Amino acid sequence: MAQISSPMGKTMYLLAWLCGLALLVFVFQDLLDEQINPNQQPRSEFQNGQAVVYLQRNRAGHYVVDGEINGQQVTFMVDTGATNVSIPAHLQQQLALTPRGQGIARTANGTVPIQFTQINNLAIGDIILRDVPASLNPGMQSDQILLGMSVLRQLEFTQRGDTLILKTL
Repeated sequence: MAQISSPMGKTMYLLAWLCGLALLVFVFQDLLDEQINPNQQPRSEFQNGQAVVYLQRNRAGHYVVDGEINGQQVTFMVDTGATNVSIPAHLQQQLALTPRGQGIARTANGTVPIQFTQINNLAIGDIILRDVPASLNPGMQSDQILLGMSVLRQLEFTQRGDTLILKTL
């Protein structure tokens, strides 16, 4: 391999490597995002007047899906063990949520003080729910929202293989 001796040549060589690395990150980031959340645009349809959404399980075995709370895009993880939708407290203002009392939640990490709230509009694909009970949890550090039974009990849900089917009642 030829030796690069000029400062300009070394700079160009370094820039070429950096551009190549940036291109690889750009190309593979979409693939990584798809493995974490294969439902960034969930398949949705209407059957006999009912909205139906199909979710694919991610590589970790969870159902993660993009949706909306009060018109703001969010990422949900389906959690049948959560009583309500559990929202990281730091998202309260961004999602236009008003605290309506306090309580205690029993989580996998112990008990946590929470604030109750209500979501005016929650959407996943063509499924739209109104006035959904939720909680603001200060112990949650990520932006991912747990989609609990306050939503799931308003839906029919069926798992077939790696697909979770949500249908309005």
